[in-house]
Amino acid sequence: MSMQVGLQLYTVRDQTAQDFKGTIRKVAQLGYQGVEFAGYGDLSAEELRGLLQETGLKVAGSHVGYHLLQADSAREIEYCRQIGCPYLIVPYMSREDLNDTERLLAFAKQMNEYGKRCHEAGITLAYHNHNHEFEKLNGSYLLDILAENTDPELVKLELDTYWVAFAGVDPKAYLQQHAGRVPLVHLKDMTAERTFTEVGNGTLDILGYYTTAKEVGAAWYIVENDAPTIPSLESAERSFSNLAKLTQR
Repeated sequence: MSMQVGLQLYTVRDQTAQDFKGTIRKVAQLGYQGVEFAGYGDLSAEELRGLLQETGLKVAGSHVGYHLLQADSAREIEYCRQIGCPYLIVPYMSREDLNDTERLLAFAKQMNEYGKRCHEAGITLAYHNHNHEFEKLNGSYLLDILAENTDPELVKLELDTYWVAFAGVDPKAYLQQHAGRVPLVHLKDMTAERTFTEVGNGTLDILGYYTTAKEVGAAWYIVENDAPTIPSLESAERSFSNLAKLTQR
């Protein structure tokens, strides 16, 4: 696998809640090159930096709730800077926050401001989609409106291919449309019943997404399973193994 592959730790949240450090060590043993955070296990930046050095894991990025940026963006940005996190990602905004022109444009303006603050600290801000960003407002996808009203140098996209496909949009075409603006690609798979499964065990064109992501300049593939039906670390291991087999053919 020539692209770097990280695990979104939300996948193993049941394990990190019990033993954050031990779970990070296990993730490293599975072969992942990096992790994407969804919380820091109450560790100080110094403690977490030491754990990363110990395990050899890189930081792919960190999901930081928008409410946390609103509460204290300086603190969140500084924590990311101290652990060597290259991407701070807003993971979610509700449909209600986005499907009104005035609210959406106000959000875009604020993302530009946070993007500027991140840039000044050597970090890149990004936004992670779900499916409702592919609803339309005045004929355009909500995500496209957000992209058009934010500075492409300050606000990138973390494209979640599962949710793009769930919305009935072609992830490969969307990646190509936003070439150069998608440094991180979320990779998860979908069952025939449109639920989550391990990468490579479902119906989605995983290899196609992987190949297209490389072509458009993505740096990281982030494996995730929102709701594993097998033990979460086993799910993470299976996804990594399947992805390695797919991409080495």
